[in-house]
Amino acid sequence: MDRAESMLPPIHGEAWGYRHRARFSARFVPKKGGALVGFRERRTTYVADMTSCEVLPPRVSALIAPLRELVSGLTIRDRLPQIEVAVGAEVVVLVVRNLAPLATADEAAFRAFADRHGVQFWLQPAGPASAQPFHPLDAPPLYYALPEYGLRLYFAPTEFTQVNHAVNEILVRRALALLAPRPGERVLDLFCGLGNFALPIAASGADVIGIEGHAGLLERARRNAAANGLVAQFQVANLFEPPACAALPRCDAMLIDPPREGAIEVVKALGDPGPGRIVYVSCDPATLARDAGVLVNVKGYRLTAAGVVNMFPHTAHVESIARFDRP
Repeated sequence: MDRAESMLPPIHGEAWGYRHRARFSARFVPKKGGALVGFRERRTTYVADMTSCEVLPPRVSALIAPLRELVSGLTIRDRLPQIEVAVGAEVVVLVVRNLAPLATADEAAFRAFADRHGVQFWLQPAGPASAQPFHPLDAPPLYYALPEYGLRLYFAPTEFTQVNHAVNEILVRRALALLAPRPGERVLDLFCGLGNFALPIAASGADVIGIEGHAGLLERARRNAAANGLVAQFQVANLFEPPACAALPRCDAMLIDPPREGAIEVVKALGDPGPGRIVYVSCDPATLARDAGVLVNVKGYRLTAAGVVNMFPHTAHVESIARFDRP
């Protein structure tokens, strides 16, 4: 496969304080003087002895030390392995994975912490679907904004969203510019999640169909479309299965934003004629290269533009974006 005809300028944002999602491990370690709350050390199950984290927003980083004190004083301190953080435009949510019911004193401690630090606690006694708000119950909903399109995308704290809201905003703008959806065109958004790309596409006037394998995220996408006054279609399909990919409706343009496994079954199933243009957003360069090889060498597309996205500063992870055109 030849190199792209046009290399796009890299997308980047702030190097610090960018991470709006995090999953802290919690462990009570008497030899350390109490509870540890933070990330696991590399390739071990040990929790790092942390009091701050510079890639988190300062407001969230400042919660690490108070959380250590909170967990140390709980009756279920040995039954609380994880605290998940989700930052929205108006609220910070802390989801506590509690493997045992909270005692009355624990409940009081969580309420006092939430009131003191201006956060909302959720409790998750089982899987992600079990997570429910605990205190305060009147907190604002979690959402992030795409102001260029006048959109608010709502999400639950256990649902997938990009961790870097500022870079995601630039990425959406770049993807829409490359895709260039026009009113009246049919556009497929594959692996659409909660509508991060589908809703801006709908706002452009195109007829968008978002397709996703996770029914819960798809329902969130439908609610986000309704909340923003947009018309969009959404369908559940497993895009890792050849029959589902072969049944995809014809379209003028396609956006693909798969997980790390890539979208090999999607690109293999493209018929003739396929969509006139494809924008592929990737979180794994290896699977993008594999799928691009199929698009160019087997399906006859041209790789007209490609670039990188620094979504995770200070890590080895990189996202990529590419456009493919049918001759």
